[in-house]
Amino acid sequence: MNKINGADLIAAGFKQGKILGEALAVIEAHLSDMDHASLIALMSDLRSEPEMYLDHPVLEDLATKMIEEAAAPVDTTIPLKDKAADYKIYGEAAIDPGAIKQMDFAMRLPVTVGGALMPDAHQGYGLPIGGVLAAKGAVIPYGVGVDIGCRMALSIYDMPDTAIDETKLKKILLDETRFGAGQGFHGQHRADHAVLDNDAFNMTPLVKQLKDKAWSQLGTSGGGNHFVEFGVIEFTQRDETLNINAGKYLALLSHSGSRGFGATVAGHYTRLAKDLCKLPKEAANLAWLDMNTAEGQEYWMAMNLAGDYAAACHDVIHRKVAAVVGGQLLATVENHHNFAWKEQLNGEEVIVHRKGATPAGKGVMGIIPGSMAAPGFLVRGKGEEMAINSASHGAGRQLSRTRAEKEISKVDMAAVLAANNVTLIGAGLDEAPMAYKDIHTVMAAQEALVDVVAKFSPRIVRMADDGSRED
Repeated sequence: MNKINGADLIAAGFKQGKILGEALAVIEAHLSDMDHASLIALMSDLRSEPEMYLDHPVLEDLATKMIEEAAAPVDTTIPLKDKAADYKIYGEAAIDPGAIKQMDFAMRLPVTVGGALMPDAHQGYGLPIGGVLAAKGAVIPYGVGVDIGCRMALSIYDMPDTAIDETKLKKILLDETRFGAGQGFHGQHRADHAVLDNDAFNMTPLVKQLKDKAWSQLGTSGGGNHFVEFGVIEFTQRDETLNINAGKYLALLSHSGSRGFGATVAGHYTRLAKDLCKLPKEAANLAWLDMNTAEGQEYWMAMNLAGDYAAACHDVIHRKVAAVVGGQLLATVENHHNFAWKEQLNGEEVIVHRKGATPAGKGVMGIIPGSMAAPGFLVRGKGEEMAINSASHGAGRQLSRTRAEKEISKVDMAAVLAANNVTLIGAGLDEAPMAYKDIHTVMAAQEALVDVVAKFSPRIVRMADDGSRED
């Protein structure tokens, strides 16, 4: 008779593996006298219904193992690519190795089609802060971040830099802003905005129950590095697009996101993504939601609502301040830097995640702040494809919050603020200027990404003073 081999058993329904080897051993030891056709028929029946052979004198043990194997949990972990896809790093010398390692993992995801690391990058959760990642058909909640829609907003007034009245402007910031986790407005002090009429607030029970919190926190700012500040913006030459002449003007700059509403949305959909998308432990925070699923579409709608809400918070702040500061607005500029967009890359639609990165498509305006004692810059993007049309979102930390609090003294911080003519309301040592990279070094590393339109110098800075954190 013809000897049965592994290929015969695979044709009968077996799979490569330990069971296949054991089946061949049983055949060799006990069934070698059967004719080929009968043996193939027997093994095919065994493969289909092993339960029927639990009392078979020869096949009982093999049938038991087959049943146990079928009942065993299946490893559904999605493997990463063996090698990270190539990506551009800007200002690599000043970027910590942890951020680069995180970006390498992101570039090994099977859904990744492009990426870049900005010069202010530092280690975060999942995608590093300063990471830009393009994915095909997938959105990564931690690729957007916890503070969905965190953004910058700039108002430029037709008032000269000499209009800075510290007592008046300091009072405006104290009266018109609120900072920190859980802070909000209540009763008649609540602001109103069209965003609250967005029907997306009814999209799911989770989002619906967050609407009241969103209303109470409308027009407030988070903790950590979030701020509202008056300063001087200098245009060295006329900007035709903004219709602003060369000169120095009073300006208001704000930095904050979607508050508790966005944080809750981010947490919920991150957990959901981790349940649905099992990745190796080292990449678990990069779990994604398929854009062709209900869950992916839900997150996309909630993320966009959080972005609209973040923009509304800034709008409320800037309108309230403008009402009391006097003068007329010359221009406003704003941009998200924790968000995901549908964009074109190499002729196909992708989801571009910018986690702490400023959109910098050709002609797109954005704001890149320094620190409370260092200038920020109004910029216009150059549309650099290697950077996925992006730029840094700030100077970037060079000291962790813990290290900053240990290594920086109040005396040293006060000296730096005084040297730069900055008045500070709130903030702790973890936000000291020395905790951040040199903004001029960061800007030099991205000259190919943006053109500088104007320089903003902080003068009166308002931040949280309650130790709260919202990254």
